[in-house]
Amino acid sequence: MSEQAYPIEIDFPDITVHAGGTSGVDYVHTFDSGVPGPHAMVNALTHGNEVCGAIVVDALLRHGIRPRRGRLTLSFANVEAYSRFDRRAPDRSRFVDEDFNRVWTAAVLDDASRRSVELDRARAMRPIVDTVDLLLDLHSMHERSEPLIVAGPLRKGAKLAVDVGAPATVVCDEGHPEGKRMRDYGGFGEASDAKNALLIECGQHWEKRAVRVARDSTARFLLHAGVIAEADLPEGWLAPLPPSMTVVRVTEPVVARSMDFRFAGPYTGLEVFEKAGTVIGWSDGEPVVTPYDECMLIMPSLRQLRPGVTVVRFGRIQREDESVVSPVQASIERA
Repeated sequence: MSEQAYPIEIDFPDITVHAGGTSGVDYVHTFDSGVPGPHAMVNALTHGNEVCGAIVVDALLRHGIRPRRGRLTLSFANVEAYSRFDRRAPDRSRFVDEDFNRVWTAAVLDDASRRSVELDRARAMRPIVDTVDLLLDLHSMHERSEPLIVAGPLRKGAKLAVDVGAPATVVCDEGHPEGKRMRDYGGFGEASDAKNALLIECGQHWEKRAVRVARDSTARFLLHAGVIAEADLPEGWLAPLPPSMTVVRVTEPVVARSMDFRFAGPYTGLEVFEKAGTVIGWSDGEPVVTPYDECMLIMPSLRQLRPGVTVVRFGRIQREDESVVSPVQASIERA
């Protein structure tokens, strides 16, 4: 699939009006209600070409939303990459030097010998992130696919996803071999810590539907956190809940060894293969096969293909007797 495969259906907001921030960190705005409560954060632009989150955070700031309890942080992360967006090559502004969403370990952040645009930005934002109780990181996908919640490897993440209630598919995973994501940083990634985080993949990067999903997910996250009331939201942000939710456990990533990788079909994600051993692609000429029956493909894409990049993940649909969300069933039927 070529870089120009998807049309750009949405306008990119001018976020320079939000420069400066109220938190002491550029483009990061924190509002304190003065009433005890959690610190909730909605983050956009972890990747510079994923615009739906920027549209949502821009709209909330322009709307003048303020928390009724606790604190609320609204942030734009990789603003340098965003400023370089070029409609003729829209994938190239994902990052400048390295992926902002692969640097979130203390060892990497503390390593003074390493410098990059993304590391500098993560280090600037880190003191704020360290104080956050509940994080929502808004993303979008290379390919046009159904939206999903990335809940991380822990039961608490899956439980938060189900409590937020949308999108309908919850993916539980260990992250990427390349490095740790913001949603797994610090206490977010520790089972014993009350801190929690979700990453929402809202749809294809430049489709209008991704914005609608981002608005709904953000509204539901903030309402669940208890920092706002429904009347505080911009009109029309809440969408109907999906009739059911499905939890999928990622069992293994498929990582490209070289540039010689191709899929066996035009996969976009959430395809389920009935039998183990089904060929779904080839890596260096060798077949890549499903490891078990009823295997789901999670976010297949070759748009960022290079050695070491995850090109797809294998997922096992969680059944009631093996739910990661206990005591909530993995497949939740709405009343």
